[in-house]
Amino acid sequence: MSSHRLFRFPKPQWVNSANTRTAGVYTAGAVFSLGFFFFIDAATFSKSSRNGSDVHVKFVDWIPGICSALGMLVINSIEKGRLNADSYSYSGNGVAWKARLVLFLGFALMAGGLAGSVTVLVLKYVVPEYPFPTLWFGVANVVANALIMLSSVVLWISQNMEDDYTYNLAL
Repeated sequence: MSSHRLFRFPKPQWVNSANTRTAGVYTAGAVFSLGFFFFIDAATFSKSSRNGSDVHVKFVDWIPGICSALGMLVINSIEKGRLNADSYSYSGNGVAWKARLVLFLGFALMAGGLAGSVTVLVLKYVVPEYPFPTLWFGVANVVANALIMLSSVVLWISQNMEDDYTYNLAL
């Protein structure tokens, strides 16, 4: 066993396979689309004639989802190798701290989106004590942002897996 490992148990071989990476990318896409499905379902139901209340999904409800989606784009635009890069492997100085800063901003956008959706749920739907069909608009917003956050993590992990079939070109 390698002395660089933290635990005694070896890493399974299926973790680094190309099929696992592909399954992770497809799973992240399915979770992302499921999250937006919940929110779009609530938004369309709020405008339908079956909605028995005067409360509708407005632009304020969309802002947390937009923040989470932007955070997902920011996080998945960073390669894992850039987080521990030194000044010799890439052109320019300070690549690692810049990548870490951008990664932090992406996670902050997603955390702000999730916190914003909880805030909208509480202030717009729970405090006025709306019944459940109307309360679902806020719950769907929180579920959508949580699923977007989960899909971003799954996609980032699956895209940055290393396997034997990738070539690392370094000069």
